Amino acid sequence: MSAIEKFIAEIPKAELHLHIEGTFEPELMFEIAIRNNLKLKYSSVDELKAAYNFNNLQEFLDIYYSGADVLIEEQDFYDLTWAYLQKIHSQNVLHTEIFFDPQTHSSRGVHFSKVISGIHRALEDGQTKLGISSKLILSILRHLSEESAIQTLEEALEYKNWITAVGLDSSERGHPPSKFQRIFEKALEEGFLTVAHAGEEGPPEYVWEALNLLHVSRIDHGNRSLEDPELVAELARRHIPLTVCPLSNLKLKVVNDMSKHPLTEMLDKGLLATVNSDDPAYFGGYVNENYLAVAKALNLSKQQITQLAKNSFAASFLEEKEKKSMIEKVEKFSHQ
Repeated sequence: MSAIEKFIAEIPKAELHLHIEGTFEPELMFEIAIRNNLKLKYSSVDELKAAYNFNNLQEFLDIYYSGADVLIEEQDFYDLTWAYLQKIHSQNVLHTEIFFDPQTHSSRGVHFSKVISGIHRALEDGQTKLGISSKLILSILRHLSEESAIQTLEEALEYKNWITAVGLDSSERGHPPSKFQRIFEKALEEGFLTVAHAGEEGPPEYVWEALNLLHVSRIDHGNRSLEDPELVAELARRHIPLTVCPLSNLKLKVVNDMSKHPLTEMLDKGLLATVNSDDPAYFGGYVNENYLAVAKALNLSKQQITQLAKNSFAASFLEEKEKKSMIEKVEKFSHQ
């Protein structure tokens, strides 16, 4: 292990852009499918892994939703979340903020309560058994209707104490944030924070809409913000974090070469950029692999990696006192 690999492996960090359904490793998928007496259309783990070779966001989403079909019982959602928590525990992730997509499951007749109860129980065990703190973010699927989003938000109100924020994900092109303005107004009224995927495949205008219409606290991805200098200045001025996902960007061809990734440009322009894994089972790596990929491709210094780790806590939804404590841990580690 090189010095930079060791540094990345050991530095304390948070993960803020993670779809729990996107952590579904093929081995666990087969295990749960067998448990639920379901037959996958792939004959083996290797055949399923081979299918993880997509050309764009939509092709990825097609297989992502297909994989989620085997998740039926509360224990399935527990097992999925617990497997992720064990993985990040080995990578020195101290805090995670997890997206879940209830509409992916309700469309198959799986009740909201089963989904959130399994995830929540695992997150509680993550805190008590692994020392990992967490927040849960309900994501609205933007390719579905406003009516579906309303119904999902109403179902979530019963579990308000378990949910920190409402987000917006799925296929971005043709589904601008403005489509869900009324949903997000309701979410804010109910006391939720808001976030949104914007500027991944969609234009900078989508980032403006997320800021001005959805009143988001964070932009998920945000790569294409750099095309608009006025937007960059606004994001920097307001300290709006960007939850950047390098391996996802490469796999979905948002960037064609990791050495051309805009992460260092974001940092140089004063943006609060963070490194995250998005859907690690599908994109070839969890958070440490994402740090390592950009560190190697962009020749990041230990100082830049330290800044990214500090950013991950600064951009989180932790209380200010907790953020300060976590950032101090990063600083202490980096001075060893």
